[in-house]
Amino acid sequence: MTFPKASLDVGLLLLRVTIGSMMLLGHGLPKLMSFGEKFHSFADPLGLGPEISFLLALLGEVVCAALLVVGLATRAAAIPFLITMLVAAFVVHGDDPWARKEFALLYAVPALTLLLTGPGKLSLDARRGKEHRLLPF
Repeated sequence: MTFPKASLDVGLLLLRVTIGSMMLLGHGLPKLMSFGEKFHSFADPLGLGPEISFLLALLGEVVCAALLVVGLATRAAAIPFLITMLVAAFVVHGDDPWARKEFALLYAVPALTLLLTGPGKLSLDARRGKEHRLLPF
C-alpha cells in the first residue's frame, strides 16, 4: 500500500515539531534558564571543558531543536541534535543501565530520520527551495 506524498509531509511535520518542541521545552530552555549556575560546572564528557560542553549542549538542545520545529536548515540542525543525543546515550550514560540510554536514543532516532529524509514540504526549507535530498536514496 502506498500513501500520498501529502501524508509523508504531514508525518515529517509532526515528527519535527514534536521532537524539536519536546527537546527545546523539556531540556534546552531549562538549561538556558540556568546558564549562570551551570556554565562553569556542566558535565564534561568529552574533555573539552565544562563551558564548551555546555555551549555544545545548548546548540543541540536549543538552537537546533528550534530549527527542527520550523524546518529551517533541517538536515544541518539534525546533526548537532543527533550528536548531542549520542553523547548523552553512550558517553554520559555509558555505564548506566539500558533505561538511562534509551531516553536519549528516543531523541536520536527522529534526528537521524530527519537527516535522511529532510523536513518535508511543510517546512521553511521547502519554501526556500532547500528541501532536496542530501543522500541519493
